[in-house]
Amino acid sequence: MGRSNPEQISPTAHYTGYVWFANGLSHAAFATREGRLMHRSLRLPNAFAERTGLPSLDGMLLARHRLIDLRLREAIDAGEVSQIVEVACGLSPRGWRFHEQYGDRITYIEADLPGMIKHKQRILAELGGESPAHRTAELDALDDNAFAALDLDPDRGTAIITEGLLNYFDRATVLAMWQRFARVLAPCPRGVYFSDIIVEEANRGLLVAGFSQLLSAFVRGRVHIHFADAVEVETELERCGFAAIALDPRDFTRELPGLEIAGAGRVKVIEALAGHA
Repeated sequence: MGRSNPEQISPTAHYTGYVWFANGLSHAAFATREGRLMHRSLRLPNAFAERTGLPSLDGMLLARHRLIDLRLREAIDAGEVSQIVEVACGLSPRGWRFHEQYGDRITYIEADLPGMIKHKQRILAELGGESPAHRTAELDALDDNAFAALDLDPDRGTAIITEGLLNYFDRATVLAMWQRFARVLAPCPRGVYFSDIIVEEANRGLLVAGFSQLLSAFVRGRVHIHFADAVEVETELERCGFAAIALDPRDFTRELPGLEIAGAGRVKVIEALAGHA
């Protein structure tokens, strides 16, 4: 298992890092003892949800992760994107997996706050180290000038990814973040933003309210639900400088076999093109 400093890693990063590992999407170096213990503590609620057709936390997490992977891979294979920045990357294995698959065909930058990046650097050192094609960078997603230090190539198709980030923040902070991302991506020949988001429409009712309470307990804080539905998400992204669609993972069951339908229905995945406001 990878070494960890619990003070530097959020509970969600521990848990999601272990979910990816437990489901064959990651390497043991990304899994932490804390994540394993958290995953074990939620094994019964997740199993009960799966047996009864209720949404499980793991089902939602896997749906968003796999759909972002799918759409990013399609953009790379189509020659539209060759430069990727994963903001607040946490213990995501995506950078490692995509570098293993595409090598020098892409440049993958894993960005996060200093404490998390130090831990990520230790993980990558176990797996062969960083390179010009796969590197880490310190970045605060709320800093207007943060991307300047990344030295991005404006002549390359570029993707920004946030996963598990937006619902931590209030609406105003999210909109400011989207405007910031749109400005960074606009000069590129192709600039695309991928993210997950939880909307109100998909999280109503008493049974789903119980899922939301579990999610709030999981992140040890309030989960902000900013938008009523996918249409409002798309409208606000357009105002921020994007042409966007909020994808439903349940529409991709052929490409993503084995999705837990109930969990997948709790989340949307944003695919937004910059420079199209």
